[in-house]
Amino acid sequence: MPILVPALLIVAVALVPFAVPWLQVVLTVALANGFAVLGIVVLLRAGQVSFGHAMFFVAGAYTAAFLAQGLGEVDLALLLLAGILCPVVLSLIVGAFVVRYRYIFFSMLNLAFSMVLYSILEKFFYITGGSDGMRLDRPSFFGFEMERAPFEAAMFYLALALAALAGWLVQRYFASPAGQALAALRTNETRLEYLGISARMMLLRGYVLSAALAGLGGTILAVIQGVVTPAFGYWIRSGEFVFIAILGGTGHVMGAFAGAMVFELVRTYAAAFAADVWQLTLGVFLLLIILFASRGLVGLYQGLSRTVDRHGRAARGRR
Repeated sequence: MPILVPALLIVAVALVPFAVPWLQVVLTVALANGFAVLGIVVLLRAGQVSFGHAMFFVAGAYTAAFLAQGLGEVDLALLLLAGILCPVVLSLIVGAFVVRYRYIFFSMLNLAFSMVLYSILEKFFYITGGSDGMRLDRPSFFGFEMERAPFEAAMFYLALALAALAGWLVQRYFASPAGQALAALRTNETRLEYLGISARMMLLRGYVLSAALAGLGGTILAVIQGVVTPAFGYWIRSGEFVFIAILGGTGHVMGAFAGAMVFELVRTYAAAFAADVWQLTLGVFLLLIILFASRGLVGLYQGLSRTVDRHGRAARGRR
């Protein structure tokens, strides 16, 4: 996909708050979810899918909440760093077990670990706040104290910039030898081992990267909402991440954020204008995308681009 298209889309998203100010927070939430979805895309590159990836999302969120409550006044930079490091450490521990397995076993083990973490967060009420969760006061923004409105605007543009950076870095990772080895897991793992490359180590690297992305998304969501609950790590949220990855298109990193934005916008508008049947509205829309755009939104765009280009060449040839 030409670099011009993602650049234009980033500019268009950046201008949305000027036209529709109330969508600013909605898009920030979508971008936060998009980081976790990008982590799912990394795993799908290896032909694996995790139905428990919300455990890293909630780990990043609760890390930020504990740190904010423990230190009182804290800066966003520290929260973001801690919200990435904690899921990375957790992924190294969990990954030591799950990278030994593939496909349905890999998926279900991730789900099992995520539900263990969810149960701990739910039951240890005096530490985690139970189902009520934990409040997270507004941190300083890289040394600057801000009121709510400018802070939300700064968070939106920071999330957008980080999304562009993460997408570029993941795309570079896919093009690197390590990324190519990760993709080889999906096609011929045995041949990869014959080349002297550890398949488990390659998958563990991708797993840690995907966890770091999910932790970053969870931290951003915790900061923008100001509250963290165990629902951040429930299996339904993990399922949403996988679904959004398919909705956006698993072949390109841009699909993670495009799918997250479309999903969040449809859910928001459906809940606002069809409160009684918003789940039905959302479900019908998503079914239509899956049935008529099986390669996701990015695949749909690429198909339309090829069709337009083909008709353009045909028209020039008739002249």
